Amino acid sequence: MKEYYRTVRKILIYILILNFTVAIAKVLYGWYSNTLSMLTDGFHSFFDGASNIIGIIGITLASRPADEKHQYGHWKIETFSSIIIAVLLFLVCLEIVQSAIGRFFSPSTPEISIISFLVMGITIAINIGVSWYEYNKGKELDSKFLVADSFHTRSDIYASLAVIFGFIAIIAGYVWIDPVISLVIAVLIARTGINIIRESSEVLIDTSIVSNEIIEKIAKSVPGVIETHKIRTRGKRSQIYVDLHITVDPSFSIEEAHQIGGNVKSKIKESIPGVEEVLIHIEPNE
Repeated sequence: MKEYYRTVRKILIYILILNFTVAIAKVLYGWYSNTLSMLTDGFHSFFDGASNIIGIIGITLASRPADEKHQYGHWKIETFSSIIIAVLLFLVCLEIVQSAIGRFFSPSTPEISIISFLVMGITIAINIGVSWYEYNKGKELDSKFLVADSFHTRSDIYASLAVIFGFIAIIAGYVWIDPVISLVIAVLIARTGINIIRESSEVLIDTSIVSNEIIEKIAKSVPGVIETHKIRTRGKRSQIYVDLHITVDPSFSIEEAHQIGGNVKSKIKESIPGVEEVLIHIEPNE
């Protein structure tokens, strides 16, 4: 697990540098050109960087070994960090909506030039690369945080495309499009936050990871197991915890019954990738 956390932390540091580079470019030119949609998109990118910082802190805390008060370890801190990202996203939405409403009542014409399109084009290319890399690494490592953060970055891509569309509309004389695009960005960000909360909450509330039928089939394939019941699974794909009850012939000795339980544990771990721990309660078959 130490290697896992080290790898995730390294990925987040790389992405943090890229996100802040993109954010600075958007904010500076958005402020210079008086383009609200570009400016708010830049702040969105800054929050991408902020989420990376939260992720780095969360991963560092999650990597700590189990102790007397946290006997199952600290790995859920990574998932909890994803929730914090979602909260930050909703705060960004609120700020964007307030700015857009203010622009409706106090309209101003942004200065759109070829540089505006160039800045947005380069940042979109960077974000596409970051999102693709982070999502694939998240799936490969089964990191809820990396996957959630890749969705965050993906929303930045959609927002940037909307900004470019707004540039074209502004050039055509539709200045009111600028705050409208900002509101569209806010909706996209909010949707991303909702998805992150939904996926992260499944881990935090111990949603079942593996079908009970699969566990039962594996357990019953072990010689000596008669029945199974009270099957439960929790965790995440790369760190699954399983507990179940099995019944055996009451004539078996404690040593024989224990050996059967050990065989069931080994078979489950061999058959299902990512199983961290299997807890088996052995009962005599009635």
